[in-house]
Amino acid sequence: MISRLTGKLFEKFPPRIGLDVQGVGYEIEVSMTTFYDLPEIGREVTLLTHLVVREDAHLLFGFATADERRAFRELVKVSGIGARTALAVLSSMSVHDLAQAITQQESARIMKAPGIGKKTAERLLLELRGKLGGDMGSITQTSTGHHVDIVQALIGLGYSDKESAAAVKTIPTDATVSEGIRLALKQLSR
Repeated sequence: MISRLTGKLFEKFPPRIGLDVQGVGYEIEVSMTTFYDLPEIGREVTLLTHLVVREDAHLLFGFATADERRAFRELVKVSGIGARTALAVLSSMSVHDLAQAITQQESARIMKAPGIGKKTAERLLLELRGKLGGDMGSITQTSTGHHVDIVQALIGLGYSDKESAAAVKTIPTDATVSEGIRLALKQLSR
């Protein structure tokens, strides 16, 4: 398995790029998110990769971040989602937005990706729930660690991801975990 490549960028034709690694040219497909973060041609770049071996081809996919590669790997595990469709999803939304859509079970956001219809979006939400949600740092729209802990506690108490995320939005960012849980429970009891 090829896990990472570092080399000079020699061509950029979205979604494909060419990377020269010590004289060997690799053709790599990247999401548009990664593509826009690439330096100009001739500069060195490091990409995390995922190799897909098929009967008729070996395809190499590249990612700027570990979260993006992890999201890609989870997407291709879903029935009916191939590597190119997974790349299209990651091109149409950030990993954070995808994780948030999964946590909040918003199929309409996922359906904006090319090749994703209503049934596929619902299957994605069902199969990726708990795999790309809160652990990707996107349970709430804020990035505080306390909010993540509060949401996990609420989920442990039996509330859904969506209910927990909505309740945490009303909590001040400087609240401690115990204060936050108390305030969220108060909000949920209304």
